[in-house]
Amino acid sequence: MEQNEDKTTQTRNRDQAAAEVQDEAPAKQPEAANADDATEANVSEVLLDADVEKQQQEGEQDKRPFVNGAGDAGAALSEKNGCVKVKMDEEEREAKFTGLNKEELLRVAGTPGWVRTRCALLVLFWLGWLGMLVGAVLIILQAPRCRDLPDTHWWNEGALYRIPSVHAFTRAGDIKGVMQKVDALSQLKFKGLVIGPVHVAPPDNAAALNFQEIAADVGSLEQFKDLVRTAHRKGMSVVLNLTPNYCGSTGSWFSNASVSMVVEKLKSALVFWFIEGVDGIELEDVEYVANAVPSLWADIRAIVQNGTNEQPTRRLLMGVTEHRSAAAVSTLLSSTGVDLLTSMVLAEGDASQLVQSVLDLYAAHGPTRLSWNMGGRGPGHLASLVGPALVPLCQLLLFTLPGTPVLQYGDEIGLMDEGTTFSTMIWDSPEEEEPNTTLKEDRARRTSWRALVRDLSGLRAKERSLLMGDFVLLVNTSSTLAYVRSWDQNNRYLAAFNWADGETQLEPTGWVLPPLAEVVLATPVVGALTPGTRTDPAKLRLGAQQAVLLRFPYAG
Repeated sequence: MEQNEDKTTQTRNRDQAAAEVQDEAPAKQPEAANADDATEANVSEVLLDADVEKQQQEGEQDKRPFVNGAGDAGAALSEKNGCVKVKMDEEEREAKFTGLNKEELLRVAGTPGWVRTRCALLVLFWLGWLGMLVGAVLIILQAPRCRDLPDTHWWNEGALYRIPSVHAFTRAGDIKGVMQKVDALSQLKFKGLVIGPVHVAPPDNAAALNFQEIAADVGSLEQFKDLVRTAHRKGMSVVLNLTPNYCGSTGSWFSNASVSMVVEKLKSALVFWFIEGVDGIELEDVEYVANAVPSLWADIRAIVQNGTNEQPTRRLLMGVTEHRSAAAVSTLLSSTGVDLLTSMVLAEGDASQLVQSVLDLYAAHGPTRLSWNMGGRGPGHLASLVGPALVPLCQLLLFTLPGTPVLQYGDEIGLMDEGTTFSTMIWDSPEEEEPNTTLKEDRARRTSWRALVRDLSGLRAKERSLLMGDFVLLVNTSSTLAYVRSWDQNNRYLAAFNWADGETQLEPTGWVLPPLAEVVLATPVVGALTPGTRTDPAKLRLGAQQAVLLRFPYAG
């Protein structure tokens, strides 16, 4: 109220001052024009002084304490530049809770109630911790234990690709031509190349034998070293065939009189080629040299198989024999001590006899020392031995048996011998088109078979069940075969084959099969067995000369 009255008084005083100035103005009209200007200036100064006085009075009023309607002196408040300060009574300030001090906390903590509460919480914590520990131990004890992986080497991890004739492998007909095809071979997921022989070996002339010199018609040492480096960059190892008398007719190791001299030359050559980067050695007719000079054969094994500080990776000692009996092959594996031994056991008899040979060798040596092949330097190519129609079936067989598959060049496309052991390899170029329908069909077949080898090789390299798994026979007749490959808790694979010319239904027994299994590969793709579909593994209907690979998960 006092503020409103003050403001009214100030306004009234300012209006009176202005009226007085205006009343004096008419009396002074006769004066000069400069007197009028002075009068207006005086009026402006009076008005300005009145405004300044008003602002000062308002400033003083702002500084006065504001008292609420109740007249409470403790509610004093001042404002300036938007800030508000509130003065609180001492009683209100003392009423604010500031928590317990140290002495008060200690007194409360020592009361019986809090002691019992802490003890109960501590007991509950340790009971919960022990319960979780016991639960974890029970889970570990009840969980199935993973099987220990067997000792393996690089040749157990993938298929080997054999090139016995450098001349026939490419149009160039030399080692440089082989090097140019390394990239194409790496796409098929092969783990190693078996090359040669390529050394100087005049027929039946042991004295002129030179293991450390490359024959001039196949290339040079520098070209071979480039081949080794290129293969290593692609993740493939190189095995060199050093069979002494590979061009002669008196036997692979010449005569008995010269075998000791030949082996001594070989021992020096082994050290030479390992320095040049070779990862293994292949020798034919190993039974002959092992029996003829056992002490020198022991030296060969030591040079090849014993690792060194400079070369800790184990090198491969690979043997070749023409034996077809599983018993004879098993005996050679034990007596010679080679890491792998290729033979002709799969070419003997029907499906029933084939499986029996596999079972005998598998029981005696396990999967890491077995290798499987059909054909070779002497017998020829796979397609010439079994016929083109059975090539895909045999490829699936080689890649799913327990052991290392070994393919000869051209087996991946069904190359025929055509009257000579070493037919020229066919390399299809995507830029070239076949002139007629027959050639187009042949080319499509080669492309399909090559894709099958690529898929099988890649699958075997990454699936432990196929790489090192157990081999369990389910069906075995003269024309049909089915078995399961399994490893620990990994996916299981069931391979089934029908060599007959007509359809057949297989009902595998001896394994708890699931209601449905996935079709991974089928050759040829006919009927309901299409890759990606699911079928009942307990009732498999296979077409004529058809093979299929099924996959199903571990069931506990």
